Amino acid sequence: MPKNDDGEFELILGNRQLMAVFFIVVILLAVFFALGYMVGRPSSLVTAPEVAAHRPETKPADADTPASTREVTKETATSAPADTSKDADSQPRETASQKGPATKPAPPPEPAPAPTPVKTSARAGASDQPESGRTYLQLSAIERDKAEIMVELLRKKNFSAIAAEIPEKPGVFRVLVGPISDADVNKTRAALQDASFPGKEAVKRTF
Repeated sequence: MPKNDDGEFELILGNRQLMAVFFIVVILLAVFFALGYMVGRPSSLVTAPEVAAHRPETKPADADTPASTREVTKETATSAPADTSKDADSQPRETASQKGPATKPAPPPEPAPAPTPVKTSARAGASDQPESGRTYLQLSAIERDKAEIMVELLRKKNFSAIAAEIPEKPGVFRVLVGPISDADVNKTRAALQDASFPGKEAVKRTF
């Protein structure tokens, strides 16, 4: 082997030698770990039973109590539900008697009556003005109330009638049948006469 200036030997290791040394060290560590595990395992198994042996024995709760006491407790346990049920039945009766007569609930409020529809009188559209340039038959010139009543009767007989106020005489209304054509004037008069209206006395007017 070569020596250096101090007289020491120098070792030159290649890659293979380094890998071999590394694997040898790993194998030795694994062997030491396995030996330590095998040595420590029996000691743990031995200590477990010893700990269990030194634990104090627990006695059941009924061991120290005498047999007579246990029988008494069993009887009270079985009879307790029956007594509570009786008390539960008696309590509502007492409270009901103390409260007195039950109050009746207030009746629900009655719904408001629906507003009755206002009937429009047939006279509402009786008053009108004649159409300009058209021909009418005037049956009468009277007060408004009487004129509207007469117009209602004419309309019930299927005549086209209106009550038109006279501009020169406020409060006086003409009862007019029409408008009609000139050719139907005589025919309309006859129909009015047959319906018990003064058709013969009707005056022809063109507005």
